[in-house]
Amino acid sequence: MQQRPLGHTGREVSAIGLGTWQLGADWGAVSEDDAIAVLAASADRGVTLFDTADVYGDGRSERLIGRFLKDRSGAAITVATKMGRRMEQVAANYTPENFRAWTERSRRNLGVDTLDLVQLHCPPSGVIEDDATYDALDELVADGAIAAYGVSVETCDQALAAISHPHVTNVQIIFNPFRLKPLDEVLPAAEAAGVAIFARVPLASGMLSGKYTTATTFAADDHRSFNRHGEAFDKGETFSGVDYQVGLAAAAELSAALPSGVSLPAATLAWIASRAGVTTVIPGARNVAQAESNADAAELLNAGLDLDAFDAVVRDVYDSRLRAAIHPQW
Repeated sequence: MQQRPLGHTGREVSAIGLGTWQLGADWGAVSEDDAIAVLAASADRGVTLFDTADVYGDGRSERLIGRFLKDRSGAAITVATKMGRRMEQVAANYTPENFRAWTERSRRNLGVDTLDLVQLHCPPSGVIEDDATYDALDELVADGAIAAYGVSVETCDQALAAISHPHVTNVQIIFNPFRLKPLDEVLPAAEAAGVAIFARVPLASGMLSGKYTTATTFAADDHRSFNRHGEAFDKGETFSGVDYQVGLAAAAELSAALPSGVSLPAATLAWIASRAGVTTVIPGARNVAQAESNADAAELLNAGLDLDAFDAVVRDVYDSRLRAAIHPQW
């Protein structure tokens, strides 16, 4: 597993990380034992970044990671958590006092004195642009509550605003074959600034698994059922904002272009991780098989797939099926 610099922190994180939204909520039920098994399988495959948030299962995801790391003392895992969605996402709630309260709760959940990395969880643009936001985060670093901070964003403009601030360690943004806009400006700007990019929603909520059909159904408590049109949060978080039927056709075309023995999700993760400016990709996993196959996709960075040829297919499919609807957004 490739390990890559995490901004200017002196840490390194794996090219394929693990997103743990699935271990908290909104993806159907995952038992505690299954969640711990996912964490273990990922770590055993060389994954050194776990991404979580204080609202995933109201802290359940953080607590499970904390339990796992307590049992695996000495494991070189960087935990990136997020804060800012425990209250209404309006600028007035992004205060130093709330930042401190949210980080204190995450420290308790994870069982640590200092959080490795805290990301603002898709705050309003005004918060990202405000220098006072970063002054408050700098105070948390100075106090030892957090070691570093970054921003998770919805749009490319928000990403560019965050990258412009000198102490930002990382930006987390949706980037996958259905969402190519970050290639235009965000990835080059991050690379030039030494800011790490975490590519989130890399498999477009599973659409790029190649396993979904028109008959596929999802549990009532799964966001793929209740948020297809942005009913609960930004619609781009679900299937990357792509219409379900259009996504199925695009995924089928991508899959058909791959050589025998290479799966669409593995190719997708390797392609994302191979793009200049990307530090790590953070797919989720609900079971051990998914965790292992996600991590093993890193092997395609070295051999087994012509990434330039797949890149050409990705761009062709995007241009013909998705660009008109997707590129003007986010």
